[in-house]
Amino acid sequence: MSGLVLKLSPKERVLINGAVVENGDRRSRLSIMTPNAHILRLRDAIHPEEVNTPVRRVCYIAQLVLSGDADFEDAKLQILRGMEQLSQVFTDADSRAQLAAATDHLVNGQTYQALKALRTLLPREDRYLAAGPT
Repeated sequence: MSGLVLKLSPKERVLINGAVVENGDRRSRLSIMTPNAHILRLRDAIHPEEVNTPVRRVCYIAQLVLSGDADFEDAKLQILRGMEQLSQVFTDADSRAQLAAATDHLVNGQTYQALKALRTLLPREDRYLAAGPT
């Protein structure tokens, strides 16, 4: 079986090609077989007022592609530029690996997977910002 597999909690909502779909009362699993479908878990969505850091900005642009509010080709360059800037700050091996994975996914048109890799940087960014200037 190929494609994206979504494991949904009870009452969890997901945006699929512009339609909000809510799961029933039980855990479920959906296999998305259509390539390049626009999919976004609403629990993971970053709201516009929360876009106040570099990683969140890059994630938000990827999220706009997944929600169908931005064209992939137009957003791709912005996301790649943002990841290049992030690579100047996130110099540890694991962060670099996540940025490289996100880049590979984006180049292959896999925006969801790129967003997933980028989201791993959010806690690290929070720690950097909490530590303040060095």
